[in-house]
Amino acid sequence: MVIMPQAPNPLRLPLSCESALLERFLKAEAMALWAVRASQLQDVPANVHTFLRRHEADERKHLAQFETLLGHRSAERDRLPSVPRQWPALAVQLFGYEALGLEFALLLAELRPDLSAILDDERRHVGFFEREIGKILSGDRAMAIQAIASAKAWWRKLPRTLDRYLGDPVFDPFRPALTAGILAAIQRRLVQAGLLAA
Repeated sequence: MVIMPQAPNPLRLPLSCESALLERFLKAEAMALWAVRASQLQDVPANVHTFLRRHEADERKHLAQFETLLGHRSAERDRLPSVPRQWPALAVQLFGYEALGLEFALLLAELRPDLSAILDDERRHVGFFEREIGKILSGDRAMAIQAIASAKAWWRKLPRTLDRYLGDPVFDPFRPALTAGILAAIQRRLVQAGLLAA
């Protein structure tokens, strides 16, 4: 899959998309919360474990905001999701999904400036994992190779994931531009991090 490297023109969604975007965030924040909880059970560096505890608190706060805005709760899970056990693969997965969350937070902030604190949190989360990826790639060669292989596998799955995220019919008129823009932005981020070839 090859995405053109130039940045797409910014796209502003109309207010008719607000409810669907909030619903998407409700599901995404719930998934992020469970993934962060599952990640804390893995063998991760001490500073990462500390960050994940704060990250979980952020996700709980975000989830409560969206539940209040939408007037209903997110679906409960019987068990935590499975996440990679090896730190390089887990770091890539967390970085990738946080980068995806950041792109949706940018869309949300255009419609709901009052929720811009969520965008600030997403930027902080992405920045943390970006730095951790840098440590992995500049450290043990085997771990770096594993991270790059994991990134390639995650990147191949991203279009299907994005299709699910944009599945609401209200996004139909905007889906091609949204898909192209989000994929291009994430590709640039993965390239800049050293996980994908330019």
